[in-house]
Amino acid sequence: MTKEITPQVPKHVAIIMDGNGRWAQRRHLPRIAGHREGMENVRRIAIAANKLGIKVLTLYSFSTENWNRPRDEVSFLMKLPVVFFNKFVPELIDQNVVVKITGFIDQIPTDTLKAVREAEEKTKNNTGLILNFAFNYGGKAEIVNAAREIALDVKNGFITPEEIDESVFSKHLLTKLGNLDDVDLLIRTSGEQRISNFLLWQLAYAELYFTDTFWPDFSEEELLKAIENFENRNRRYGAL
Repeated sequence: MTKEITPQVPKHVAIIMDGNGRWAQRRHLPRIAGHREGMENVRRIAIAANKLGIKVLTLYSFSTENWNRPRDEVSFLMKLPVVFFNKFVPELIDQNVVVKITGFIDQIPTDTLKAVREAEEKTKNNTGLILNFAFNYGGKAEIVNAAREIALDVKNGFITPEEIDESVFSKHLLTKLGNLDDVDLLIRTSGEQRISNFLLWQLAYAELYFTDTFWPDFSEEELLKAIENFENRNRRYGAL
C-alpha cells in the first residue's frame, strides 16, 4: 500500500470493532472464533495505521457493559490481551508502535493486567503509532470519575470551582494522551450507527464513519476508504 501523507490524515482514529460474533455465526462458528479473528485484525490495522502516519489508534476492546455477556465469553475476552501481546509485541516493537491502555484496569484479572503492563513497558521507548486499547472502559464512568477527582481536589483546596474549565477536566480523563486526546475520526464496523458509551468527551468534534463490514473483514483498503472520506470533510468546529 502506498499513499501520499497529507495534513488531512487524522491524528487520532478511534474504532468500535463491532461484528466479531456475527462474523463467526455466519460461518457457523462459535462467537469466540470471531473474537480470535478480530484479534488478528488488530495487528493488521495497527500496522496499516502506522504506515499512514496516524498518531493514535484507539480500539474499543472491552466496555464496562461487556461484563454482562455470558461468563464463558467474558473469560475468553479477558484472555485475549495475554494471547495478543505474547504473540505480537515483538512485531509491534519492530514497527515502532507504542502500546497504551485506557480504562479501569484495576478491575481486570491479574494475568491480563500483567500482560498489559509488560506490553506498555516493552514499547514505551517507541516513537510511532500509539496503539491505545480501551479496555474495561465506559465513557459515562470516565466522566463521573473525572468529576469525582476534581471534587476531591476542590475539597482539599488544590483548586477552586471557578478554576474548573475544559483543560482542567481533560487532565482527569483516562486517556492521558495530552493534545492527542481528542478523536478526529471515529469508525464503527458491522453496520451499527451509534457510539455505545465510547469516548463521549473526546468525540465532541469527531467525524463519524460507519461501514457494514464486520470487524474481522475490515481491511487496509477499508481503512483507506474511511480516511479518504475524512479528507473530504469540512471540519468547522462550530464556526462558519
